[in-house]
Amino acid sequence: MELINKDNLPKHIAVIMDGNGRWAKTKGAARIFGHRNAIKAVRDATEGCAELGVKYLTLYAFSTENWNRPKLEVQALMSLLVSTIKDEMKTLMDNNVKLESIGDISKLPKDAQANLEKAKLQTVNNSGLTLILALNYSGRWDITQSVKKILSENLQSEVNNELIEKYLSTAGIPDPELLIRTSGEMRISNFLLWQMAYTELFFTDVLWPDFRKEHLNDAIMAYQLRERRFGKTSEQIIEEK
Repeated sequence: MELINKDNLPKHIAVIMDGNGRWAKTKGAARIFGHRNAIKAVRDATEGCAELGVKYLTLYAFSTENWNRPKLEVQALMSLLVSTIKDEMKTLMDNNVKLESIGDISKLPKDAQANLEKAKLQTVNNSGLTLILALNYSGRWDITQSVKKILSENLQSEVNNELIEKYLSTAGIPDPELLIRTSGEMRISNFLLWQMAYTELFFTDVLWPDFRKEHLNDAIMAYQLRERRFGKTSEQIIEEK
């Protein structure tokens, strides 16, 4: 942690938590065993970001495509979501973490919706890290629902980037500067498609249940070694500094 430049932290880190099923397979267990053992990784990532002073952490917890998984696995995931939110409230409160969510929450089971809303209300006054759970979320869904809202309001204003961003589920949240994906897969899987236009991507072979604070720190240090140009040349960046 002492090697990290606190003046060059990403304000917003997004994570695709991948590899739970493969981790379980290496243990000779069912996939849900991997999901259950991933909670420690979620806790470590959340605490690590809170300790460093990262402002936003978005975790891709359940995509719209995940409904296509075996029915028993989906049911187990939903049950795990409910129990985890209850069990992790102390961690959230101890670390001054505010809980938010993005995605079509209305499609989740009623008990999951109720527990999520209760947790969000309980943490609403926390002023540290904002932890955002992407649940029943996809980037294409987000862009589509933004456009639908614009059309439904019959706005007379010009359709531009700022207007679309105003209606995205992440409105008011800065775009992620860093995306971490575990398990060695190198794709963004329909996650924050609009928001990641200039996000730095970091891929690691570590399976998500094994992810710890040191892996988070490795990703942040790699981010800090990169030059973010946003279409400009290196010379222009140097001159601006």
